[in-house]
Amino acid sequence: MATDVLETSSPTSQAPSHYSPLRHFYLAVDRLQFKMETLVDLLGMAGHRPRLPMVVCCSTRDELDAVCSAVSNLSYISIASLYSDLAEAERALILEKFRQATMRWNQIASLQSGDDSEIEKEEQKSHLIVISDACLPLLASGESPVAARVLINYELPAKKETYMRRMATCLAADGIVINMVVGGEVVTLKSIEEGSSLVIAEMPINKDEDGKMVFKHIQIFHLYFPLRSKHSLKK
Repeated sequence: MATDVLETSSPTSQAPSHYSPLRHFYLAVDRLQFKMETLVDLLGMAGHRPRLPMVVCCSTRDELDAVCSAVSNLSYISIASLYSDLAEAERALILEKFRQATMRWNQIASLQSGDDSEIEKEEQKSHLIVISDACLPLLASGESPVAARVLINYELPAKKETYMRRMATCLAADGIVINMVVGGEVVTLKSIEEGSSLVIAEMPINKDEDGKMVFKHIQIFHLYFPLRSKHSLKK
């Protein structure tokens, strides 16, 4: 399948009106060598939301492979990846399974307390797709968006159009975006922000005495995806 060719639809200059401009955040990493460790910690926090559908976007296949290797041991997350030489049938299966996961998430989110006794028996793992820009869902070819609740830009795109395309193909209307930035990438991030209708706020975190980020105190996931004690997973 020729997924190396990017979709040729017209780039979007502003965020679609159905996305909230207040659900975009950036996470500044002091040094490049800490970036992968930070991602694993971040997924460790998000992944304990049972069945939470997530996407991590990379710019290159090398980075995709590195991310998949680093997060493969997270037992509470079901992980899949989309890459250029993936068979078409397998690609379709991965996308369909993820869309089913988002549908289950929607069903659970709409339940009132006490109504989820049957759903409680289902698999508790969160769902993650790691994907490169070359393999994003091809909307012009009839593929549907995957509608993740969390989109993590592990590699910040250089162009606003790529940022918008990641949103259009991977993010649900009520989802959040977390951009991981290192050093001078903050300038690129501000350029994306200024060229769109988005507000990209710094992600609130705490640090320990050594200056290391303490993700168990992050409020974003508690705010948008609160844990329900009946569904919590133990580490």
